[in-house]
Amino acid sequence: MLNETKSLQIQQEMIFFNHSQDTLNEIWIYDWNHAYSNKNTPLAKRFDEDFKKEFHLAKSIQRGRTNILNIADRNYDFLNWERQPADDLIRVQLQFPVYPGKYYLLRLNYTIDIPSNQFTGYGYGESLYNLRHWYLTPALYRNGWKKYSNKDLNDMSQWHESFELEITYPGNFILLTDLDVIEKDRSRLYHTDMLYGEHRGDVKLFFRKKNDFEIFQNDQLSLLTNIKGNDLSIITRVNAANRVMNFIQEMLGEYPHDKLMVTEEEYQANPLYGINQLPSFLRPFPEEFQYEMKLLKTAAYNYLQNSLFTDQREERWVIDALQIWLMMEYKNVYYPEMKFLGKLSNSFFLRRLKLAQMDYNEQYPFFQMFMARRNQDQGLRTPTDSLIKFNEKISNKYKAGVGLSYLESYMGSTFMRKSIKQYYKAFNQRYSTANDLESILKENADRDIDWYLEEFVRGDKRIDFTIKDFQKTEDSVLVTVKNKTGAKVPVTLFGIDKDENVLFKTWLKEFEGTTTIRAPREGVNKLVLNYDHVIPEFNERDNWKSLGGFFSTNRKLKFQFFKDAEDPNYNQIFWVPVFNFNIYDGFSPGLRLHNKTLRERPFIFDVAPGYALKEKSLVGSGSVAYRKYIREGSLYVVNAALSGATFHYAENLRYTTITPYLTFGFRDSDLRSNERQFLRTRFVNVLRQNSPLIDTDPDYSVFNSRYAYSNNGIIKYKSWFIDLQIAAEFSKVSFNWEWRRLFQNNRQLNLRFFAGKFIYNETNSDFFSYALDRPTDYLFDYNYLGRSEESGFASQQVIIAEGGFKSKLPDPFADDWITTFNASMNIWRYVEAYGDIGFIHNKDEETRFVYDSGIRLNLVTDFFELYFPVYSNNGWEIAQDRYDQKIRFVVTLSPRILSGLFSRKWL
Repeated sequence: MLNETKSLQIQQEMIFFNHSQDTLNEIWIYDWNHAYSNKNTPLAKRFDEDFKKEFHLAKSIQRGRTNILNIADRNYDFLNWERQPADDLIRVQLQFPVYPGKYYLLRLNYTIDIPSNQFTGYGYGESLYNLRHWYLTPALYRNGWKKYSNKDLNDMSQWHESFELEITYPGNFILLTDLDVIEKDRSRLYHTDMLYGEHRGDVKLFFRKKNDFEIFQNDQLSLLTNIKGNDLSIITRVNAANRVMNFIQEMLGEYPHDKLMVTEEEYQANPLYGINQLPSFLRPFPEEFQYEMKLLKTAAYNYLQNSLFTDQREERWVIDALQIWLMMEYKNVYYPEMKFLGKLSNSFFLRRLKLAQMDYNEQYPFFQMFMARRNQDQGLRTPTDSLIKFNEKISNKYKAGVGLSYLESYMGSTFMRKSIKQYYKAFNQRYSTANDLESILKENADRDIDWYLEEFVRGDKRIDFTIKDFQKTEDSVLVTVKNKTGAKVPVTLFGIDKDENVLFKTWLKEFEGTTTIRAPREGVNKLVLNYDHVIPEFNERDNWKSLGGFFSTNRKLKFQFFKDAEDPNYNQIFWVPVFNFNIYDGFSPGLRLHNKTLRERPFIFDVAPGYALKEKSLVGSGSVAYRKYIREGSLYVVNAALSGATFHYAENLRYTTITPYLTFGFRDSDLRSNERQFLRTRFVNVLRQNSPLIDTDPDYSVFNSRYAYSNNGIIKYKSWFIDLQIAAEFSKVSFNWEWRRLFQNNRQLNLRFFAGKFIYNETNSDFFSYALDRPTDYLFDYNYLGRSEESGFASQQVIIAEGGFKSKLPDPFADDWITTFNASMNIWRYVEAYGDIGFIHNKDEETRFVYDSGIRLNLVTDFFELYFPVYSNNGWEIAQDRYDQKIRFVVTLSPRILSGLFSRKWL
């Protein structure tokens, strides 16, 4: 019974049938609704890992829970049961074993408190209930119990031989479901419906006070959906829905149920990613195409999930592969000319972009390879709860679908369509495994496809080929192709004429090392591997050779505005206007030139010359870097670079830095872990124009080595580093530790400790000394608006480094050693109280104790903060004159750094 108190009272009979060959003395039950019960469940931890703070901050009444009153057997004898530490798993001890081929009846009496739908889209909302994972169900048993917890992956692996439900709910609601409604009672204030379904997976119920669903009907199937087609007429929506339903049925086979429900909540959980998500007034695709693809993606997944029952945590790649393959086929059939950028591909400003020339279906290998280029790709057989979010939502789905398209291109389209239809017919309404699909593919193949099963599905080697060499003969050309990674998969070789027409296409069977084939020469201007981009290749820049002579093999230079996809036929240089600012240079408009494409590449150059309007001189920065990713082991990246910059550090005074550096990055074998460690070694060379402001040598060099650890989480954050600096006149070592924790009562505590000691110090000034509140930044690491200012607005900028104080205290420098401790805690929302204490020691002076305190407005942590000093060594600062000059601020203007706030949950 559903009532207005956002709860369900449930009396349930569960008949568990033992399909295995094992004798079972216990039954495990999924109670995924109880995953919302507290902040320590696997679901809550998943939210934390994905930087979702809403669940942690929610009130207790907004979270769901299950209250089990009793569990009994068929004779009403109470059974012993225990909730496992994960909270959403229950172990029931049976009084009698369940033998193979036998069943066991459980009687369960429990209540469900429904969670808010703000966390996942399911639960209670304003005038609605979206129920999913709302009842207790037996866990999957396959060679042992699959003890899966709810992790917001919607991958519960369950199958009901039959499902019968009598539900009573308030009469002002409408029930929407894809179950069969066999009886209705509307005679009382509360309505009662009898629902029935056979061979069902996840049972979802949707209650509305106002029905926002539409029903589309073809000859065999009813489609219930609340996915909206903005500005589309009812006739257009009917035609689109029928086209989608007919296509899926034609490609897979007849759906075993009468109704298919497709909801906006399901679509939002896995939307069309990319430029499809732009606002409608910016979206480059026709609304009809957008609507059909939304329907298709969600309907195809539900169609498969409701009829093919697999272990969706261990082998979800099978359903993903079929879903994405269907989407690619649909586009090829109904929208063969659709481009990646839609109608923007023909616009005057964008048509020269590689993205504009790409086919819509090329997005799948493009985004799949996005993570491989970052060394964050994961195999298809990786369990869904071990995938990082980008891989779980996008990359691995696309890789699975691209794999079927790759195999289809190799074998021919009739092979794939025949095999998928056969698989669906054989295994719909029953359990199957990935091996079942693989067996059918092998059965229908007229040549060896072990490369697909062993290398693409089970293997983890990336695919990468290159044309190593060629030799021309009178009527042919001998082409030597190299397999750069050892992945034994076939590859295509194309012959292209001067007008980019395909003269021939041939498949090279799988090989290791190199292979040489003879290809026709007549009319061929260029030899290209993987010209149609069907094969998800790691690097396509070395896939072609021109037959027109040595110089014609050189890529032409191509200047483009902003970033673009990588074009293997050109050396691309991108340009974009940039603006820098500090109070000495003023605004410095400039032109940034770089070769960074949308996917990472090993060698990067990036230069940004500008003109300082205030100084009326050239300024700017630049770097060249080579990044090497390593697949095996904890060391995953090595980065060597040379960077330089030249700006002004005071009025009419220029500085220039030249810094070579080498960085080693380490990570956990679990890619979902946010733990990272880095060892960076650099040699900072600084050249400054001399001035009376400078009381040290104007030019200096510092060797700097730092080992840093970080574990960045929205609930728990920890980082530390050890830093060593060696220069001609000084050497120092420092330790910095930071810790942040959001507690169960929603109080956040921030702690920081810093300690630094000079090994030797032969300088005559405080330029290289430790600072309490405003480091001199002699390594030019910080983005000061005015690094030499001692008064005025720019001097109020604070960088939380070294001492980390916010008040300006007398004699804030230490030329021997320093230790400080900084703390803050929230009072209300983003308002926090802070306090700093420390000791500083100068040579030939007594050690001093320092402190300050005040209020912090933590608007965006580390990016935009305000500090209002209250009490310190200076006394009651809040009562002193010119208090506005004591207020300090933290601001970050770098778009690249700010973008990290939004990308961190994905990567």
